[in-house]
Amino acid sequence: MKTLDVITIGRASVDLYGAQVGGRLEDMGSFQKYIGGSPTNMAAGMARLGLKSALITRVGDEHMGRFIREELAREGVDVTGVITDKERLTALVLLGIRDEDRFPLIFYRENCADMALSADDIDEDFIARSRAVIATGTHLSHANTEAAVLKALQLARKHGAQTALDIDYRPNLWGLAGHGAGEERFISSAAVTAKLQAHLHYFDLIVGTEEEFHIAGGTTDTLAALRAVRAVSKATLVCKRGAKGASAFAGEIPDSLDAGETGPGFPIEVFNVLGAGDGFMSGLTKGWLDGESWPVALKYANACGAFAVSRHGCTPAYPSWEELQFFLARGVKNPALRKDAALEQIHWSTNRRKDWAEVRAFAFDHRSQMEEIPGATVENIGRFKELCLEATLAVSQGRDGYGILCDNRLGRAALHRASGQGLWIGRPVEWPGSRPLTLEPEIGPDFGGLSEWALENVVKVLCFCHPEDAVELRAEQEAVISRLFAACRRNRLEMLLEVIPSKVGPVYDATTARLIERFYDIGIYPDWWKLEPMQSRAAWAATCDAIAARDPHVQGIVILGLGQSEAELAASFQLAAEFPLVKGFAVGRTIHADVARNWIAGKMDDAAAVATMADNFRRLCGIWDSARIGAKA
Repeated sequence: MKTLDVITIGRASVDLYGAQVGGRLEDMGSFQKYIGGSPTNMAAGMARLGLKSALITRVGDEHMGRFIREELAREGVDVTGVITDKERLTALVLLGIRDEDRFPLIFYRENCADMALSADDIDEDFIARSRAVIATGTHLSHANTEAAVLKALQLARKHGAQTALDIDYRPNLWGLAGHGAGEERFISSAAVTAKLQAHLHYFDLIVGTEEEFHIAGGTTDTLAALRAVRAVSKATLVCKRGAKGASAFAGEIPDSLDAGETGPGFPIEVFNVLGAGDGFMSGLTKGWLDGESWPVALKYANACGAFAVSRHGCTPAYPSWEELQFFLARGVKNPALRKDAALEQIHWSTNRRKDWAEVRAFAFDHRSQMEEIPGATVENIGRFKELCLEATLAVSQGRDGYGILCDNRLGRAALHRASGQGLWIGRPVEWPGSRPLTLEPEIGPDFGGLSEWALENVVKVLCFCHPEDAVELRAEQEAVISRLFAACRRNRLEMLLEVIPSKVGPVYDATTARLIERFYDIGIYPDWWKLEPMQSRAAWAATCDAIAARDPHVQGIVILGLGQSEAELAASFQLAAEFPLVKGFAVGRTIHADVARNWIAGKMDDAAAVATMADNFRRLCGIWDSARIGAKA
C-alpha cells in the first residue's frame, strides 16, 4: 500500500546561516540554525505543500542529529528512514549572504554521518510504501552512498514507484575544489560525467541548472548536453534557467531551450539563491505527483523558487500550500517577498513550529502578587514556582495540550527546566500593572533581549486597554505593542496578547471585539489571544468573529482566570467552550494562591504544596474538558 508520496535520499546537515547580510563570512557575528542538505530541504518543502514525504539519511547521535530529526517531524516528514549513526557527527554547513552574486559557504563533511549511508540502510518495505523516490547527485560521489542510492532506485522500479534525480552538483563534494570553494558551482570533470551518465537511465525525471546539465552531458553547450543526457535516458528533463524560468523536455531536444514546455516566472528581488533549487524541486514534485501538466508543475516550481531566493535560509523560506495558492492567485505586490506583509503573515501562520489543538495552562507568572505575600523573597518565590512546575508535570504526564505561564525574573529556574518537556510555555514581558504599558527591563530598550529566548517560549504581553481610552494613551500603548510584535517575528517567537478591558472601564458585548479589530487594523497579528471570561454568548460570538475574519490561521484564545473561584470559572468555561476558537485556559491564582501563602508561611511542605496544586489544576482541567465535551454533544 502506498502510504507515502515521496522519499528523498541523501544529504542531511545543519545549516548555520550568517545573520549579517552584506559582509564576509569571516565577519559574521551570529548565525541562524536551520536544517539543510538538498534531500532534507526537499522533504520539508514537499511536506509543506501537502505531500506525504519521507527522508532516508543518517544523522549523528548528538544534539544536531536530534535537531534535524525533530525539525523534520515538526514539518510533517516521516523520519522512519533517518538512521542514527553512533560513530559519526552530523554534517554542518556555514553560509553567508555577501551580495546578489556571492554566497560563501563551507561544508563540514569530513567522515560525516550522512556519507556513511549504505545499502544495508535501505529497507525494501519502506521503499515499497512510496509513489516516488528522489535522489541527488552528491550521493553518487562515493561507493557506499552510491550503492545505497542504486538499491533504493532498483527497489522503486520493482515496486512501481517513479524516480527522479536532482543533479545537485557541488564540485567540492566530488573532491574537485578546496574547502574554501563551497560556492563553486561548476568544474568540468570527465569522471563525474561518466559516473552520472552510468546511472541516468534509472530516472523518470532529471532536474538541473544549465551548469548541472553541462556536467551530466559532458559539454558546456547546453543543448548538446541535454542531447547527451537524452541519449542515455528517457526521462523528462527539466532545465532551470535562472531568471528565465525553466523548460521541460519530455521527448527529443529541440533547437532552442525556449521550445520546451514552460511555466510563468515571477519578477522578484533576488536576496539569497542558496536552497532555491530545493524549493523549485519541491514545487515541481508537487505538480508532477499530482498529475498536473508540465506548465502547471513548472508554475509551482518557479513560485517556490521565488520564495526561496527572496528570504533568509533554505527550508524556512519554502511556502505552505495555502501560501502558494494565495501567491498564485494574487501575484507579486512587492518584489522583495520577505517585505510583503500580507504574504509574510500567511507564511508565518501556516508554517508554525506547532499547532495546538488545546491548551490547559497553569499560570504562575505572577510577580507583584507573590512579592506582596508576607515573608516572600526572591529566593522562596523562585523555589515555589519550581513546585508549580512539578504540579503541572504531575498532571500533564507527558501528554499534549498542557502548558504554563512563567516569568524569567522570579521564576527563571522553573522556566528553564520546563524547556523540552512538551509543554506550551508562555513568558510575560510587561511590567506588572503598568498603564501605560511598559516592559520588563530584561527586554531592553531595543527589545534585543528577545534574541536570548528559547524558540518554544511564547511572548505574552498584558495590556490594560479599552476602546474608549484617550487618544494619547492608546497611541503610546499601541506603539509599544507594535514594536514588540515586530521583534517577536524577527526572533521567530510566537506572541500572545492579553487584554483586560474590564479593569479600565465598562464592558459590553462588543467591547473586546472592538479592541481586537483595532489591533488588527494597525497590523498586529498575535498568534494567541488571552481574554477575560465574557458573560454572554453574544460577546463571545462577536469576539471570535472579529478574530476569524482577520486571521483565519490564528492559534486561538485562552481564557484567563482573574482569581475567580472554581464555580465561577466553571460557568465561564461552559459558555466559552461552545466556540472552537477558544483552545483552553491559562489560570493561576485559583490554583496556587492559598498554597503560596501557606507554603511561604511554613504551614505546608513541598510535597503537600505540589499535591494540592496538582489536584486543583487536575480538577480545573476536568471542568474544562467536560465543558468542551458538553459543547460538542
